Amino acid sequence: MRSVRRCSRTGCTRPAVATLTYAYADSTAVVGPLASYVEPHSYDLCEEHAMRLTAPKGWHVVRHEGEFAAAQPSEDDLTALAEAVREAGRTDPSEGGESGSRPGRGIRRGHLRALPDPGEE
Repeated sequence: MRSVRRCSRTGCTRPAVATLTYAYADSTAVVGPLASYVEPHSYDLCEEHAMRLTAPKGWHVVRHEGEFAAAQPSEDDLTALAEAVREAGRTDPSEGGESGSRPGRGIRRGHLRALPDPGEE
């Protein structure tokens, strides 16, 4: 399931609506719509930071014209969430209720599972 992406700026907790990438060869910072997935050398920004971004002297900023829209959950996200809820609600009759032990799978307590240390097997 994809979680809500947050602004990359330190201390900012607002949702990301834009992606910043740098074209170093052209001395250009590009602020565009939020990318479909996280790239290693790009930064997600909230609307305020996307609009206020400035570049160092000698650099240019290319900014998306128009409004930035927050990412909406896709059908895949909703399906993954439903599957996670369904899985968390399942109980194995051999477990004896909410807590118990499954061979090789650890101890289940509610929706959490403590796994054995691989070195102890």
